[in-house]
Amino acid sequence: MKFLFFFLFSIASFAQINPENISIVRDKWGVPHIFAKTDAEVAYGLAYANAEDDFKTMQLTMLIGKGMLGKLKGKDGAAADYAVQLLRCREIVDEKYDTDLSEDFKKLISGYVEGINSYAKSHPKEVLVKKSFPITTKDYMTSITFSLCVISGADRELGSLFKGNNKTLDNFKAAGSNAFAISSSKTTDGKTYLNINPHQPLEGPVAWYEAHLVSEEGLNILGGMFPGSPVISLGVNENLGWAHTVNYPDKIDIYQLEINPANKNQYKYDGQWLDLEQKTIKLKVNIKGINIPVKKKAYWSKYGATVTNAKGTFSMRMGANQDIRGMEQWYRMNKARNYSEFRKAMEMVAIPMFNTMYADKNDTIFYVSNAKIPLRKKGYDWQNTVPGNTSKTLTTAFHSLKDLPQYLNPKSGYLFNTNHSPFNATDKKENLNNKDFDPTMGYETLQNNRSERFEELIGVYEKLSYEDFKRIKYDNQLPKNLKFSVEIDELYQLNPKEYPDLETLIDRIQKWDRKTDVDSKGAAAFLILFYELRKNIKTIDYNNRPKIGKESILEALKSTKEYMMTHFGNTEILLGDYQKLVRGNIEKPMWGMPDVLTASHARPYKDGKVKVEQGESYIALARFSKTGLPEIETMLNYGNSTNEASPHFSDQIESYIAKKPKRMTLDKEEILKNAVRNYQPR
Repeated sequence: MKFLFFFLFSIASFAQINPENISIVRDKWGVPHIFAKTDAEVAYGLAYANAEDDFKTMQLTMLIGKGMLGKLKGKDGAAADYAVQLLRCREIVDEKYDTDLSEDFKKLISGYVEGINSYAKSHPKEVLVKKSFPITTKDYMTSITFSLCVISGADRELGSLFKGNNKTLDNFKAAGSNAFAISSSKTTDGKTYLNINPHQPLEGPVAWYEAHLVSEEGLNILGGMFPGSPVISLGVNENLGWAHTVNYPDKIDIYQLEINPANKNQYKYDGQWLDLEQKTIKLKVNIKGINIPVKKKAYWSKYGATVTNAKGTFSMRMGANQDIRGMEQWYRMNKARNYSEFRKAMEMVAIPMFNTMYADKNDTIFYVSNAKIPLRKKGYDWQNTVPGNTSKTLTTAFHSLKDLPQYLNPKSGYLFNTNHSPFNATDKKENLNNKDFDPTMGYETLQNNRSERFEELIGVYEKLSYEDFKRIKYDNQLPKNLKFSVEIDELYQLNPKEYPDLETLIDRIQKWDRKTDVDSKGAAAFLILFYELRKNIKTIDYNNRPKIGKESILEALKSTKEYMMTHFGNTEILLGDYQKLVRGNIEKPMWGMPDVLTASHARPYKDGKVKVEQGESYIALARFSKTGLPEIETMLNYGNSTNEASPHFSDQIESYIAKKPKRMTLDKEEILKNAVRNYQPR
């Protein structure tokens, strides 16, 4: 009876939002501008609007929290369901939901969950797995916790521990990105500029969705988020904005356990044999339309999730499944009104990774290589496997924000990051020294082509205009000093005349201006060669670039010519003949290539062509003045809906290809004046 009372009470307190109090205002691009009195009502409206545009993708995330992805995706989905339980994502949510999350954030989550449940209830034919709705707030937070684990690299480490067989989570991975901020001291109009330029997959669970959230409780922010997010992940509010790029400090620790020879379920810890905790996980795997029940064991040590393979027994420890406040930190960033409030949000260090680039109307620019990094004892090789038999290696706390590499208002007037070293973020005279930081944090010191090219470009300007700023953002040229993950200098040492069959191809690549325009023959030849070389590269390590020898280069050149002749009948093809942007039945020539500022990464498509699957995705450019609202331009690669029947399935493609972002605003009056549709969620 007591349980029934609390169950009914929770349902009653949950269902408090009246959809009639929420306005979803669609502009001509289909971007939803959500207006409501409370943040929770806005979250409800966001969930509903996002579901109208991309309910199918949202469900991939929701199913993880219910442990039901295997019912949709078969073995790959079941592997994700298993990983959720192996990492104890639900347990951490159950343990910390009531104590660690603030009341206003829990209201926001409740509103969001109510909105997604409402959509599912009114659109039952769109539900992918029977009985997967309604979801609870804890189901949802389990999904979020697991997603942050994957973004942090849990999939890579688990894949390694399971002998590299785990390929389940590829489409949940975060990718590259560019971000830079320019202060008024370096701009011709005295405004502060911010470039938000993530390089994510163009489709799937980590592709971008654009929305504008407005409440009477302090929300007024436009930006991008992944499908199923209750707040903006990167964007611009009335006073400030921020961008994220992927970073690579050492966030995860792998421990090798010392197993009892007499009992394989025991491990040594400080001289004592302890039992591994174990539980049986019940999975449902969809095989040829039939849900097959499967049971699998999961193990846990003091260090964390535990896996046995041919080399021994190993545990994995990471911050992402020890803190459930990551999404709340983004919520605080959404509502920040100035640098001090934004910094207070960042001090949570609950988002487990991502460089953060910031600018505001007060001409503050800031960059921090944020990460949830354990406080580790020196004397161990933390970037490799460490002993799992002693409390000396058991981490229990994390570095605070002040410990992390960061810059505030450099004299140079600019900050930048392109997924390269945080110790090269501004003018050389003002860069941090990696030797001044705890070496156990494992921060990267790499450079890449984009960082090299940005420095070539910014060095030209004492001050730059907004058009200069956009030219840098949309630059599509490789630098003079190439910084790929492998060294290909041998390519440029070849004498074309010594290889008559390859002379034209070698000469074209060597004389190529390194611009990746659609009408470039050199770019086409180089990109095909790049993909041929990459076939034999097993790992990517920018800090230790392997040199590709002359013979390997020549073999790849032969393969490149053969590829061109087989699929195109000649070697005179243009980049746009080979590389395409594809949406439904639309196929367009596409510029860019890996590691130019306008990055594009492609996979095989058809007839020898490749289809861009990742790179330039959501773009937001902001100019801040001390008075008035920021000036904002944004762009998506396709459109704001994945519904092929929607006019917004592909309505931004032409502008995207032309590199002409659309003007956006935070002004409610202007939005309502130009609205295409104004309605309430049902």
